[in-house]
Amino acid sequence: FTNNLNDALAWGLAPLYLAANGASVGEIGIVAGIYPGVWGLAQLGTGWLSDHAGRKPLIVAGMLVQAAALGMLVAGRGSFPSALGAAVLLGLGTALVYPTLIAAVSDSVSPLDRAKAVGLYRFWRDAGFVAGALLAGLVADAVSDGAAIGAVAGLTAASGAWVAVTPW
Repeated sequence: FTNNLNDALAWGLAPLYLAANGASVGEIGIVAGIYPGVWGLAQLGTGWLSDHAGRKPLIVAGMLVQAAALGMLVAGRGSFPSALGAAVLLGLGTALVYPTLIAAVSDSVSPLDRAKAVGLYRFWRDAGFVAGALLAGLVADAVSDGAAIGAVAGLTAASGAWVAVTPW
């Protein structure tokens, strides 16, 4: 759920935040393309890594890297270099989390129940898009774009910390 809060923010509010801070359309396009590009390429390795290093360490690390990426975006006040670095980190964090979470769900149930469990997981994961868009929009309207990004960063860090202290 929290992972997709980040996606809603990255694809919805982040371009507006960059534009409000003077980024050109081309710069926004580069940042918007780097995030899923890094995510897609890196998850080819992180899926394998989660089979060997374990699910929990990658989920915790991925959530914390995502939170740091969003913090970097706000700290850089939407400048192109900081946004580019944030997009790379957000992609790496998402690559650590995305394939690992679905594998963790698959690991936790019998093969006969796997389709139902993965479907339920994907429902809640994808509901994060809706919640992220609503949260980011409401906080941005009430406070500021930076506050909305910071709020999602805080929720993402809290989620990573929660996974770290939760026994498996």
